[in-house]
Amino acid sequence: MTVVTRFAPSPTGYLHIGGARTALFNWLYARHTGGKFLLRIEDTDRARSTEDATAKIFQGLEWLGLDWDEEPVHQFARADRHAEVARQLLAEGKAYYCYASPEELDAMRAEQRAAGQPIRYDGRWRDRDPAEAPAGVPGVIRLKMPQDGSTVIPDLVQGEVHVANSQLDDMVLLRADGTPTYMLSVVVDDHDMGITHIIRGDDHLTNTFRQYQLYQAMGWTAPKFAHIPLIHGQDGAKLSKRHGALGVEAYRDMGILPEAMRNYLLRLGWGHGDEEIIPTDKAIEWFDIVDVGRSPSRMDLDKLHNLNGHYIREADDARLTDLVAGFLADNHGLTLTDAQRGLLARAMKDLKPRAKTLVEMADGAAFLFRARPLPIDEKAEKILADGGRDLLRTMLPELDGLDWTAAALEDHARRTAESQGLKLGKVAQPLRAALSGSTVSPPIFEVMEILGRDDSLARIRDAVDTKQ
Repeated sequence: MTVVTRFAPSPTGYLHIGGARTALFNWLYARHTGGKFLLRIEDTDRARSTEDATAKIFQGLEWLGLDWDEEPVHQFARADRHAEVARQLLAEGKAYYCYASPEELDAMRAEQRAAGQPIRYDGRWRDRDPAEAPAGVPGVIRLKMPQDGSTVIPDLVQGEVHVANSQLDDMVLLRADGTPTYMLSVVVDDHDMGITHIIRGDDHLTNTFRQYQLYQAMGWTAPKFAHIPLIHGQDGAKLSKRHGALGVEAYRDMGILPEAMRNYLLRLGWGHGDEEIIPTDKAIEWFDIVDVGRSPSRMDLDKLHNLNGHYIREADDARLTDLVAGFLADNHGLTLTDAQRGLLARAMKDLKPRAKTLVEMADGAAFLFRARPLPIDEKAEKILADGGRDLLRTMLPELDGLDWTAAALEDHARRTAESQGLKLGKVAQPLRAALSGSTVSPPIFEVMEILGRDDSLARIRDAVDTKQ
C-alpha cells in the first residue's frame, strides 16, 4: 500500500504554527514511507475564504520547503460530487430528509439545556413519512447514525478511542439550499483522493467519530487516523498570539531560517532519543507517526531562536548574503551594490557567530553600508568624549602606515594600550564607536579589515573631527 497523506487548511487566515506542524508531520510521514503528500484547500466557507489567504498558505508551505505531489484540490469545486454522495445515501435509505425549522431546533435545544441533557438533534424526522413535510419547506439531508453500541477507532497516536453511538446525533449532510456540509465534504474528498492516513490535531477527534459513520454507510475503507496533541504556550494555556501563535510568514520576517523552523516544529511533540538538532534528511529517515507523544507540547521562542542560531552558523555564506541583503533593504532602506554585497559576504564569518536571527545579522551589518559621517549613538559618543577622540587622534598617523590585516591592527592596538598603561578594550572601544557609531559590533579589528584602509581611516577622521 502506498501511503497518501494530506494537509487540508481552510483559507480563512494565515498558515499558523499549529497548521504548519500538521503539514510537516504529514509531509515527513509521506516522505519517510515513500508515499505521497497532497494538498487540499477547504474553501467551502465562501464568506470567509479569500484568495489572499490561499496564496499565503501556498507561500508558507513553499518557504518551509514542504512540497506537495499533485495539483492542489479545491473543495468548493467538488460540491456536486459531495451532493451526489448525500443523494446516494438517501436513495439507499441510509439518510433522510429532515424538515425541522430553525425555530423548532432552537426550542428543542432550549428544552435539552433546561433539563441538563446533552444538546443534540433528537431524530424527530428520522422515521416520519416525508409526505408529512410542510408545503414549500426545503429539507436538509441527515445521515442515519447508529443508535446502539459504540464506535471504536484505533488511533496511531491516541491508542484505541471509542464513543457510545447514543451520543452521536444524525448529522446534516446536505443543507436546505443544497450545499454540502464540511463533515460530508471532508470524507468524500479523502476517499476520492485515496488518502490512507489522516494526521491532524486532536481537536478533530470528535469529528472523526461522526465522519467514520460516513465511511461505514458508503462501504468505504476508512483511512488510519492519527490525532496529534495541540501546541500550548509556555504557561500551559491554549496557544495564542501572546505565546507566538503567529503566521508562518511572521517567523520568516523575524529572520528565522526554514530549516530551523522545520527542526523546531518537529520537536513539538516528536523526538528521537536526546537529539535536538535534527536536519531534514535525518527527520525523513527517523520520523514515524507512532512516535508522536500524547501530551501537548509547549511553544518556546527562546529555543526556536537558539536553534536558528545553530542553523545560521551552518548556512552557506552566499545564501546568507542574499537573505541578509534583503533584510537590509526592507528594514534599513539600504540597497546594496555588487561591491557592497561582496563586503557583506566577507563579513559573514564575523556576523554569523553572534546572531540568532537574520534580522540581528542585518542590524549588526547595517553600519558597514551607511553613508558617512556615521550617526553616533549616545553610548558611543560618551566613549569618544571621554578621551576616546584624543586617543584616536594620536593613533591615526601610525594606523595609516600599517599592514591592513586584523592581526596587524590588533597587535598595534595592543602595543598602544600597553604604552599608555591601558587595557586593550580602552583602545578597541573608541575604534568601535568611530567605525560603527555604536558600542556593539562584530570584532572591531576584523571590521577594519573588511571595511578596508580608506573607509576605516575616513570614519575615524570623521569621529575625531566632529564634535557631537
